[in-house]
Amino acid sequence: MKLHPGANELEFSVTTAYQGTSRCKCFLFCWRYDDKIVVSDIDGTITKSDVLGHILPIVGKDWAQSGVAKLFTKIKENGYKLLYLSARAIGQSRVTREYLKSIKQEDLTLPEGPMLLNPTSLLNAFHTEVIEKKPEEFKISCLRDIQALFPANIKPFYAGYGNKINDVWAYQAVGIPIFRIFTINHRGELKHELTQTFQST
Repeated sequence: MKLHPGANELEFSVTTAYQGTSRCKCFLFCWRYDDKIVVSDIDGTITKSDVLGHILPIVGKDWAQSGVAKLFTKIKENGYKLLYLSARAIGQSRVTREYLKSIKQEDLTLPEGPMLLNPTSLLNAFHTEVIEKKPEEFKISCLRDIQALFPANIKPFYAGYGNKINDVWAYQAVGIPIFRIFTINHRGELKHELTQTFQST
């Protein structure tokens, strides 16, 4: 197998004693050790609402934040890599990736990037995010695992986008400076959650 920089789509077979053989598809992203990564939450950040972001794409309604494709395209054009992170359950991976690929605004789409979801059941993921209100626990653990893939002296995470204080806590925990952590509300307003020193649309 020969890999090239960027995204590579792989297909392979997995055989288990109980379920037989299944065909699997995944995406492999080849990045440099010194690439700068911008992390983005999905629900309430790329979509306008946490809950409706889950439901409306299924019924065919676009519920993406206005201008999000333009913002993330500019981030990519400035040399940063996008990583999409959500506390959604892994069982929603196909519909989530298809939704991200379907977003088109002014002939722009979201840049490609790894999409990391919670490796648990839909019920457990829902309980953690909606009942316990602690999605940052999964996000911190996941980001620390990614961070461990880089040399010890490298801080791969450059900036973070979210919609809740939980996202801010997760990004802070992996060393993203406060002034590069942004939250986006349902009106599409972008701000620094903790310092309140910046606001834009």
